[in-house]
Amino acid sequence: MSIPHIAPILLLVVSNVFMTFAWYGHLKVDSRPLWALVLISWGIAFFEYWFAVPANRIGHQVYSAAELKTMQEVITLIVFAGFSVLWLGEKLTWNHAVGFAFIAAGAFFVFRAPIPG
Repeated sequence: MSIPHIAPILLLVVSNVFMTFAWYGHLKVDSRPLWALVLISWGIAFFEYWFAVPANRIGHQVYSAAELKTMQEVITLIVFAGFSVLWLGEKLTWNHAVGFAFIAAGAFFVFRAPIPG
């Protein structure tokens, strides 16, 4: 595995941690006005772009755009699952596991060799 194969995965993980906090981290904060939460989230998202854009630039050397997007979605689910349990204190259910499994099955087909036809 080369750097263009591995770097996008690592960069997308970091990117998704920032974006998950930007989008959902405020759910534990009740005391700030909504406009302040939006500005804080926007500031966090700024740093997300510093990882997402290079991930896609580097990754596109070896992955298609569809593969990069699929990779990002799967990483997002993994990061979000951990975040929702560890940060928000929510429980994952079998429904979540089944839904995530269907998304993983879709990712399998995106990364599989093209089906003839």
